[in-house]
Amino acid sequence: QLQLVEAGGGLVQAGGSLRLSCTYSGRFFSKYGMGWFRQAPGKEREFLAAIDWTGVTTYYEDSVKGRFTISRYNAKNTAYLQMNSLKPEDTGVYYCAADLAFRMDDAYYFWGQGTQVTVSS
Repeated sequence: QLQLVEAGGGLVQAGGSLRLSCTYSGRFFSKYGMGWFRQAPGKEREFLAAIDWTGVTTYYEDSVKGRFTISRYNAKNTAYLQMNSLKPEDTGVYYCAADLAFRMDDAYYFWGQGTQVTVSS
């Protein structure tokens, strides 16, 4: 059974940085596209970034483009989300997800449990 576990969340001041990780336990991690999502308090979950199984192709939602970087290290079964220049509106629960397709929607098949990120002003 495939499991995704996020880590790296926490409290940071505006303008600061965090790096989230998403570790996959299961087989064939290198065959899955990965995505990162955020759910802010009282809002629906929103797509942030995606990376294909090769790590070559990435896609970002406009609000995080230039500030966030998605990457992956297949040898460690891990995907990352480097977040710089954080803003209070980046506060929320961050989820990673995996799917055999390279997706920019929320129809991913596998999901992690989420990690809280809080950005103080």
